[in-house]
Amino acid sequence: MAGLIESNRNAFKEEAYELLSELEASLLELEEKPDDRELIGRVFRAMHTIKGSGAMFGFDRISRFTHEVETVYDLVRNEKMSVTRELVNLTLAARDIIRSLLDAADEDDATDIKRADEVVAALRRLVGCEEGSQPTCVKTETQAKCTDTPGNPPSSPVTYRIRFRPPFDIFHRGIDPLFLLDELKGLGKCRIVAQTGSVPSINEFDPEGCYTYWDAILTTDRGINAIKDIFIFVEDGALDIVVIDKEGELDDENSYKKLGEILVEQGDISFDELRKTLSEQKKLGELLIEKGLIASDKIEAALLEQQHMREQKELRQKAEAASSIRVASEKLDGLVDLVGELVTVQARLSQYASLRKDSELLLISEVVERLTADLRDRTMNIRMLPIGTTFSKFKRLVRDLSQELGKQIELTTDGAETELDKTVIEKLNDPMVHLIRNSIDHGIETPEERSEKGKPPVGRIHLSASHSGASVLIQIQDDGAGLDREAIRAKAVEKGLIGPESELSEKEIFALILAPGFSTAQKVTNVSGRGVGMDVVKRSIDALRGQIEISSKNGEGTTVTLILPLTLAIIEGLLVRIGKDHFVLPLSVVKECVELTEEDAAEAHGRHIANVRGRIIPYIKLRERFGINGYVPDIEQIVIVEIGDDNIGFVVDAVIGEHQTVIKSLGAFYKHVEGVSGATILGDGTVALILDVSKIAMLAEEEEKTCFRI
Repeated sequence: MAGLIESNRNAFKEEAYELLSELEASLLELEEKPDDRELIGRVFRAMHTIKGSGAMFGFDRISRFTHEVETVYDLVRNEKMSVTRELVNLTLAARDIIRSLLDAADEDDATDIKRADEVVAALRRLVGCEEGSQPTCVKTETQAKCTDTPGNPPSSPVTYRIRFRPPFDIFHRGIDPLFLLDELKGLGKCRIVAQTGSVPSINEFDPEGCYTYWDAILTTDRGINAIKDIFIFVEDGALDIVVIDKEGELDDENSYKKLGEILVEQGDISFDELRKTLSEQKKLGELLIEKGLIASDKIEAALLEQQHMREQKELRQKAEAASSIRVASEKLDGLVDLVGELVTVQARLSQYASLRKDSELLLISEVVERLTADLRDRTMNIRMLPIGTTFSKFKRLVRDLSQELGKQIELTTDGAETELDKTVIEKLNDPMVHLIRNSIDHGIETPEERSEKGKPPVGRIHLSASHSGASVLIQIQDDGAGLDREAIRAKAVEKGLIGPESELSEKEIFALILAPGFSTAQKVTNVSGRGVGMDVVKRSIDALRGQIEISSKNGEGTTVTLILPLTLAIIEGLLVRIGKDHFVLPLSVVKECVELTEEDAAEAHGRHIANVRGRIIPYIKLRERFGINGYVPDIEQIVIVEIGDDNIGFVVDAVIGEHQTVIKSLGAFYKHVEGVSGATILGDGTVALILDVSKIAMLAEEEEKTCFRI
């Protein structure tokens, strides 16, 4: 039982984190559109769900605190209070406190309690409650104050017939139906009857199942949405609500509905059964006509309509229930690992079948290869998530930081639907935070400075994502002051990164800001200026096997482009051989392969360049770089790859062909080896290193410049 409780608490926390993310996005949007009723309802429902579920799973402090915020938004939802910037600020602060309480092992952390009390006090002041009043003041006193206002008459009470039939496994979800019924009583005058006719004998009784359902008659002025909000944690099929009196419509009636009519409306007895029973004394139609209530054909039509709509509702619920399923990320990671092992075994099978030259075995191998490739692609697609889930987190960062620095900044996004491996997305948050903070602090000017330059006072940061082959391009673009080339160069000379006479391209100068400890800020602030940040970004992107490109125009803004692989698990590679060793180059960057003969090398007079259809391509001999001795073939192969805007060749002994590469991490002993991003296991069990072509090219370029300076 303890395991079930812990499982339910973990499930609540997982759901609460999702709701808090949705809540933050809704609040930021609500700040721009304060009259949007849908957004207000979304905020209220998120708070209500966290409150109710928190109480059920033992997070009492979270439940009590969230209740305070929820009651304020109940006023907003009923148009008794308007959305202001102060209210949004307080709600965002409340959201942060709830997350902190979820993260904390101990909910009674004194700091969180103090912050929560301060937010509650501020909310009560905002709605006009007295400083030491009870929590209910937000809900009752203020509502009374608002409803007594001229021109805003109180809502007329409505009477509802409610049937709550919880699902059999409601206790497994950690939900207490009595808690929901107690909350229902708080809406007004309420009578509740428990229906226990379905409870079986003791031999068939399941103590973990719910056999009881409840009928309630409720008179309230809170509206039907307030009732639905209480049962928001339970699927719609568990709740049936019927309005039986509105604005005193039945006050002039001599009598209310007959007992049989009520039972039929509730579905407790069928119309035919009731008619058969009554026929023993008197026909039902005769009774209804005698009372002058309603004709029998109308009752039958209403019954048919009710049954039809109920059937349609059940069909929709079944379709919705089957549309998705929540799976723990650890299980998904385990599946990906197994698929990776399967790909390795399949490659071994294909190689063995090829060597045996057995037609039947080759046929089986081809079928396994096709199924493995399909399974691999489907598994990878499951791991893919839209980048928009990350983009939405940065709206809060831009909002809070721009206020702190006295700037006006608008965040826009494009390509939020672009999908990326979940592992890449998880590791992308920190580097993007650094880049956005730099754009806000260093890039975007104050409104006064922008006006002097003829720019609009509101600055803009634009996040975009798009696919490019097997990579995803993510751009962080601002319309700020841009990078100062001369200041960057001077700082680099001062730090000894380059010589005073070094000739660098614009791209190379901008790349200097990625060096550790590099900063041109004139003063240190809480945001930046300590020279920590861009080197962290570079290390993070390098760990993802990605690249960073920086472009800027003085006075117009800066664009940072992150080039990232779609996935970190399995890639398509080009398998090559040097001597007895095998290596893999990412197929996504390979352009073509050409031959390199001894005559071609002689014509270059010792320089590592090749003439490929009139184009001069520099190349790197991997045999020399890796110190591999042995026989050099008369005809070598140049694998030409595209790195940024440049084409560079890598000379190998032979090109084996395409290879599905399952990426394996290198051990701690090899993690500092530059130019190698991982390893893979070939079909015969040998290991092939996966080359980081951009890193090898950069190292070769730096070595050439060093030799030239010497």
